[in-house]
Formats: sequence, C-alpha cells, structure tokens
Amino acid sequence: MSDAPVVDVDPAEFWADPYPALAHMRAEAPICFVPQLGATLLTRRDDIHTCEKNVAVFSSDQPGGLMNELMGKNMMRSDGEEHRQERFVYYPAVSPRRVEATWAAQFEQLADRVLDDFEAMADGRADLVSAYATALSGEALKAMTGLTQVSYTELDAWSQAMIDGIANYAGDPEVERRCLLAVADIDAAIEERLPALRAEPDHSLLSVMAESGMPMDRVRANIKLTISGGQNEPRDAIAGAVWALLTHPDQLALARAGEVSWLAVFEEYCRWISPIGMSPRRIAVEHTFGGVTFEPDERVFLMFSSANHDEDHFDQPERFDVTRDTSANLTFGAGPHFCAGAAASRSLVGNVALPKLFDRLGDSLRVDQSADTARFGGWAFRGPLNLPVVW
Repeated sequence: MSDAPVVDVDPAEFWADPYPALAHMRAEAPICFVPQLGATLLTRRDDIHTCEKNVAVFSSDQPGGLMNELMGKNMMRSDGEEHRQERFVYYPAVSPRRVEATWAAQFEQLADRVLDDFEAMADGRADLVSAYATALSGEALKAMTGLTQVSYTELDAWSQAMIDGIANYAGDPEVERRCLLAVADIDAAIEERLPALRAEPDHSLLSVMAESGMPMDRVRANIKLTISGGQNEPRDAIAGAVWALLTHPDQLALARAGEVSWLAVFEEYCRWISPIGMSPRRIAVEHTFGGVTFEPDERVFLMFSSANHDEDHFDQPERFDVTRDTSANLTFGAGPHFCAGAAASRSLVGNVALPKLFDRLGDSLRVDQSADTARFGGWAFRGPLNLPVVW
C-alpha cells in the first residue's frame, strides 16, 4: 500500500454522513489510507482532477475489481484504445445531440405520465423518492437502454443491488448474492428484448451496441453499467434536489421566479450532495504524487464528493446556494472517463423533472412534517432514502 498517513473512519458514521470526515481529511491528510475501506483516498479537487486524467498510473482497468467480478468488464473499467472504441459506439446514443433530438421529448412525455399518477395519489400524500423520482428515472432508463419490457421497479431494484455490490468492500456475502441475482435477471431481460431490436433497430443503447457488432459480453456489461449509474444518480438527484428546495424556500423562490435556471439547481445540488461520491482506480505503476508514494495494484478512491466541497474552490461548501458558480465541480468526473450520460442526466433532472413537478404542484408541495424525517445514506453513492411530502 501507499505510504500515505492513516486516517480511521467509523464505517457506520461514514455511511450516514461522510462530509465531516472528508473535511478533516482535506485539512489534515488530503491523501490518506483508510483501513476500514482498504483504499487510499484522494480528497482535494485539484489532486483528483490531475490524477483522474493520468490513466497510465491511476488506471480504470481493474481485473480483480468488484465491478469486473460482479458485472463484467465495461468501458468504465477500460483505458486507452479499448475504452475509446467502446465509448465511440456507446456515446452517440446519449450525446447532447441525441438527447436533444430524441430523448428530451420522451422525458417530457414520461414526466407528464408519472406526474398524473403522482398527483392522483390518495390524500395528496406520498414518498417522493418512490412515487416520483424512482418512477421517472426508471421509465427514462427503460427507454434509453431499450429494456422497455421490464418495470421501473425491477430496474431500480437491479440498480440498487449492483451499486450495493460494487461498493461491498466489507465483503458481505448477502450483498454479493443480491447483486449476482440482479445481474442474471438483466442478462435474461437483454436476451428477451434483443430479437425485437434486431428486427426493428432504434436509438436505444442495447440496439445501437448490438448493431455495431460489439461482442455481446461487452454489450451486457455496458447495459449493466448504464443501469447501475443511470438509475440511482438521476433518482437521487431528483428527490434530493426537491428536498433541498423544500427545506430552503429562499432558493426555491429564486428558481420559481426564473432568477436562476432549474439546471443551475441541479448542478448545485449535485455539488452539495454528490449522488456518485467516488470512483475507484488501480495504481498501474509505482508513482509519487503529493508527497505520497503509491505501489502497483493498490486501490485508490477519487472522492468526488470531497472535491465538490473543496474550500479552495467553493466558499462555504456546506451551504446550498443555487446562485453559486459550480463550474469547478467534479460531479461527472473529468478526463477520458467523464460521464457519458451527463447530457441525459442534465436534461432529465434539470430541464424536465424539477420544473414540471413545481409547475404542476407549485406552492402546495411541502415536506410532510407528520411523517418520518427524510433520511440520507451512502458515501460511494448517496441520496435520500425517503422523502415524505404532501400537497
């Protein structure tokens, strides 16, 4: 392992709220080894921005990594020409141009349909995480992946099982079992859907990748990658941003008055509470950076959540401020592994989910004070576990 200073964390406390520990690391040991996570953490924004681009050292190719072992090797776990070739096939299906030409209109239609069901719920009371955020994120992901025959609840369950599995650094066998069951279900859903897409190709990721001649093991792995990140990130961003606005009415007023864009709300929320909090890397060769010497094959975590709270770039980073300049954020990463689905996420959450919800329900939507308090959890992936609302 590296010769970085050792910093201990309480795993339960870190899962409940990682930000105090990350602030301590940034101040006292910005590159540190955390034995409870079995990894060396990089916590400052500029260090992460530099190292993420240095793929010759901080490699995404992790043969023994949890994602490869559980979900199969995908483009996120490839570097160089291998990564470039797969991304070249994948990206046109989710590029800003394709989002504008195809997916944005579908997102609008899906949001209207989900909101019709949401607004019709008895007593004007619901858990917004499951009834709106999960439903809309899942329906959009069904369309984009091409797995239109499954339910959004199945897609959400698969996503959660996989992200739990690839963050299972404690080696819990039950977490691994659920992940493998989800992976098997996705493989079956892909095989069920492929004949129709081969007969009538469309713009979905499954269709585009299959038509390209990409080997099927990589097609399956990249669909799983898409589900694992493409469901929980927009789901958590939708529900989390709604919670942030309802608990910061001054910020909501700015958005509703048009003084800031809904997209700016999305960007600030994802800076403030990063839905994807880290990205793992493998050290490919011995390397010294920031006064720390890294050994080959050791595990490093690039802590995006910490980067987005770096005091050198964000004044009072613990404050939710929709007028803030968020251009230095690393919500979607940097370098060759910048999130391919960023345009789709921004469209779905910032341009559709948030404005449509508040246009429809307006000032009547509020947190249900008679129900359980909204709870958040996670550090590798983080979002609200529930959000009781009334209108």
